Amino acid sequence: MKFPYGISDFKSIVTEEYFYCDRTEKIPLLENTKSQLFIRPRRFGKSLVLSMLENYYDVAKKDEFESIFGNLKIGENPTDLRNSYFILKFDFSCVDPTGSAEEVKKALFDHINDCIKEFILYYGEYNLPDIEVNRNNAISSIKSLVSSVRMTPYPVYLLCNLRNLTKLIISQSRYLVSAHSGILEFYKFKLNQNIKYFAISLIRPDYHG
Repeated sequence: MKFPYGISDFKSIVTEEYFYCDRTEKIPLLENTKSQLFIRPRRFGKSLVLSMLENYYDVAKKDEFESIFGNLKIGENPTDLRNSYFILKFDFSCVDPTGSAEEVKKALFDHINDCIKEFILYYGEYNLPDIEVNRNNAISSIKSLVSSVRMTPYPVYLLCNLRNLTKLIISQSRYLVSAHSGILEFYKFKLNQNIKYFAISLIRPDYHG
């Protein structure tokens, strides 16, 4: 038996026959509840949960559903929403929380824009209307993405790893009222546009800034 230590790619774990404790039966619960709170320490599968949802909802993986989920509980009775979304992923654990407020803002916006560029390449065959990536204003880039996908049959499912975002807020008081306001603006915009959203985060009890 192979154990997937350090592996957070759901597809690889399932298709390469690593040990996996099947939690896919929880997917309908996630769809039917307004909000969820996940409190877990490091190395307890938070990134794997995001990867599971990505594989389940990604419209580009529709033809792979049986090979990925066929032997799992959700494969016996999948929900109507499976493989019906464009997936947009933000992983704030990649963002450096050190430096000045402007440096952190640039790092954050650069990451968001890079994720949008990856989105454009990944879904290129779906003939999306042009998405304008504004290197100086990632919020503008997000709005352009949303305007584009509105012209398609598929909504966006946003998956966020919020690790480090807590550090950004704690370590940069100016950032909280300046650069971070852009992210708050995006959350407000997201809710207004009915983008499905799932975020997971790690809050370390020993972190004090």
